[in-house]
Amino acid sequence: MQNEIRWLVRLGLDQGLFTLEHALAVRDALPPSAELMDFAQKLIDDGHVADEQLATLEKVAGLALVKGKSGPPADDPLAPQPSVPPARSSGTRFVGGVTAPPFMGVSAADGPPKLPHLPFEKLAALDDASVAAALRLLLRDCARYGASDLHLSAGARPFIRQNRALVPLGDHRLTADDSRRLNLALLSPAQRTAFDTHNDLDYALSLDGGARYRVNLMLHKAGPAGSYRMIPARIPKLDELGLRNLVTIQKLLSYHNGLILVTGPAGSGKTTTLSALVAALNETRQDHIITVEDPVEIVQPALRCNLTQREVGAHTASFASALKGALREDPDVIVIGELRDLETIEMAITASETGHLVIGTMHTSDAATTLNRLLDVFPPSQQSQIRASVSESLRGILCQRLLPATDGGLILACELLVANSAVVSLIRDGKTQGLRNVLETGVREGMCLMENVVFDHWQKGLISAATARQNISSRMLKARVT
Repeated sequence: MQNEIRWLVRLGLDQGLFTLEHALAVRDALPPSAELMDFAQKLIDDGHVADEQLATLEKVAGLALVKGKSGPPADDPLAPQPSVPPARSSGTRFVGGVTAPPFMGVSAADGPPKLPHLPFEKLAALDDASVAAALRLLLRDCARYGASDLHLSAGARPFIRQNRALVPLGDHRLTADDSRRLNLALLSPAQRTAFDTHNDLDYALSLDGGARYRVNLMLHKAGPAGSYRMIPARIPKLDELGLRNLVTIQKLLSYHNGLILVTGPAGSGKTTTLSALVAALNETRQDHIITVEDPVEIVQPALRCNLTQREVGAHTASFASALKGALREDPDVIVIGELRDLETIEMAITASETGHLVIGTMHTSDAATTLNRLLDVFPPSQQSQIRASVSESLRGILCQRLLPATDGGLILACELLVANSAVVSLIRDGKTQGLRNVLETGVREGMCLMENVVFDHWQKGLISAATARQNISSRMLKARVT
């Protein structure tokens, strides 16, 4: 296959135009002499690209023609993949918060991933260009073998996190100089200056071929350290995430105003779920969507919607300042990467009351805790007013956790609250402790309680009894887990 076709597939996968299975089917159906436009037309003829995506496909094809002149993409999806044992899974598997593609299906039972050896002990002998190239290769291979994070810290062994477990990459402990060279190897001059000034840096890293990573650099007692979170190369569909009651979630997305919250602890896949919600809106509505993120992780193409993605630091000073500007930019949907302070939360609620659909995330574990956190940031003098505002604007809360599965992977457990009349009354009266009863009795309205979902996973053998008990607080329900 020509390099232009390889780039078309690489870029098309990054944009979510089609799946790798679709691309492979088209490749197998065409002769080796097929050209770029033959491949693109076959994708259209076989129904792999929707009509509303044709303009995006045309742009991708034009870019592929240009890039193909310099050779194939570094991360060539049509190149033969290394043989990896298939994952043994009885439920939905997750890697870094998304369903794992087949080539990433490595379970803990298969042993640690066979990553190419990076000569950490010989870094001092490598020039800067070689160090940067080695880090790029390591990052790609970490994502390929199912790691969700890579950690490079002075005074410690490099390690990855795979299915929540820590896997060391050899026995060599990085020196302060080694760690600094590695973690600063891919920074721009401006980013190096920012890190040297503040001793902290958050940024999104893009590599050739569309691979992206969320990076945090910091300084600790032994020297520099870096954490690299793998970002999914493809925007997942809602039905690929393992969420329950998809019809109810899609109904929440049909509103044109109000507040939807996606919550969960760190590493629970909130960013992935948020991107899937935005993608669903992008494919089904014709609106102006503005996202505010820190940093922009999953890049989304404009499909049916006009989609504007802003990054805190690079494009705006803060979430609050971006929200102030957004209200003057004629948005229909506002997506906030994190509701973290009083000013941001207050503006989000105001926006949801003034004819906008607002979707945001919070680091909370269940619906009741989410509402308490949302309301408690306001001073006592505003409590009555803010409870009334939230009760009227709230559409729903989706809380999620990623639990270790019995097959060694991860499985999603989620709680879904829909703001019906009972929920509105409880919020207005400040009786959020009654939300549990509403969640248990609201099954017909599409609600589900986290503990019941966890218990159901255990009954199906998807999680261990120990995991179930750790995620169930009800003594009666916990006693049934044996």
